[in-house]
Parts: sequence; C-alpha cells; structure tokens
Amino acid sequence: MEHHITIQSGSIELAATLHYPALGTGTDESRSDKRLPIVIVAHGFIGSRIGVDRLFVLAARDLAQHGYMVLRFDYGGCGESTGEYGEGGLDALIDQTRSVIDYALGIDCVDPQRVILLGHSLGGAVALLTAARDKRVKTLVMWSSVAYPFNDIVGITGKKAYEQAVQNGSTDYLGYALKPVFFESLTRHQPFEQLRKFGGDVLLVHGTNDEVIPVDYCFLYQKLFWLRIQGQCDKEVIFQADHTFSGGQAKAEVIGRTRDWLLALEKQKKDWNDWTI
Repeated sequence: MEHHITIQSGSIELAATLHYPALGTGTDESRSDKRLPIVIVAHGFIGSRIGVDRLFVLAARDLAQHGYMVLRFDYGGCGESTGEYGEGGLDALIDQTRSVIDYALGIDCVDPQRVILLGHSLGGAVALLTAARDKRVKTLVMWSSVAYPFNDIVGITGKKAYEQAVQNGSTDYLGYALKPVFFESLTRHQPFEQLRKFGGDVLLVHGTNDEVIPVDYCFLYQKLFWLRIQGQCDKEVIFQADHTFSGGQAKAEVIGRTRDWLLALEKQKKDWNDWTI
C-alpha cells in the first residue's frame, strides 16, 4: 500500500510517498501487531524520490514486501516539492531530512528505535550529517556516497559552473539555479569529521564502475567507521555497477544486499535481546 503525502519543512512543502508493508510480511509472523521499522530514503544531487531508472521506487517496494515501512521524499526544489534546490545550502537539506523524521515518528505504528536513514550520493552524505546530529536515527545505509561535498559536487557541475555562481550570483545547471550559498555550504560540512558522532550500525554499498564518486570512498568510510567506540560497519562492493546501479543485475544486487543486511541486523538484535544475565 502506497500513499502520496506532503510534509511541511519550514516554508517548503516536501512531496513524499509512504509505503506500508502488507500485514503478515517480514521475518516476524506477528509483526502486524507490533511497531514497524521505517526506512527513510534521501536522494542525491538534483535527484528525486523516484531515482534513476526507478531505483528508489523498486527498493521501497521490495523493503515493504519484507515488513518495512518506507518513506521516500523529494528535497525542496526537486521532483514535486516546492522551493528552490540548494537554497539554504546543505544545512537546509539536513533540516528537511529532520522534518521527514519528525513526520515518520508521528506515525503511530512506527518503532522509534528502528529508524533507518538510506542516502544515495550527496544524499548519503546528508544522511550521515543528519545522523551525526539527530540521535533518532539508529541505522544508516549509504549508497555511492559523497565524501568531500564541495570537490565531489563541483566535479559533477564543472568548475566553470561554480565560477559563474560566484561571479554572477547564480549559475544555471540543468535548469537548476545554484547560488554561491549552496557551494559555500558544501565546504563547511565534512562527513569524515562528523561520522564518529553517529554510534549506530552502518552499511556502505558502492559499484566498482562508479565514474562519478570513486569506489575508494567506500573503503575509506569503512576504515573510519571502524574507529568508532560503538556501532558496526559493513560494506558491499558491487562488481561493474555504476553510480546509480543502472541495469537489472546491479539494481537487484544493491536492493537485495541492503534488504538482507537489514533483516540480518534485525534478527541479530532480536536474538541478543532474548539473552539474559
């Protein structure tokens, strides 16, 4: 079951889709009588909640079939949301993500102890930065994640677009008006410096043929996550997958490996909770 909804974030109306699992789905046969975990999907730079080749739609429907609620949304100025993308910089994207978490936790059947944030590309960095400051996020999934926001995004837009924004006050990139405040905000946020503030479990997924964001970031992220005092970190490297996991095989792998990891993590925590001393 899917519902199209609108989530208010300040003056911005965020278009979103909420997926409910069918009753009786999931690893726990009695899950329909309990509160449910929720996966919140954060798309990447000038993306949408649909995803390239419907990646997020397919992922959400798969997870819903396995007992998860899923909430995917468009950032301001993207997809069907109001506003201008990049207005307010990266801080605005973090604030919008937290507004979506507010909405998710207002749903009666959502378990506040099982809030999962899944981000792709720049959305992966935003998800991490959000989780570092918002303790309501318990688990993090990062697909093809940006590690150096300014360098990575300028690498996508091109240096000329950045220079035009600085000189003219705005640049037109694929129809999006990007202003200096957006680029400046990218320099102020360093995911590698913030990740130790998140103590939950993390899954990293990256494709070996990613020509937009280097697969090496995945390995570096894992090494740094391992240095934390608490929280595990696993990685999945998908052979020949590109940045958006295009193609049926790559899509099936990123969705399947993410789903299997989440289910295994949930089973592990349930088994440990059954232990008594």
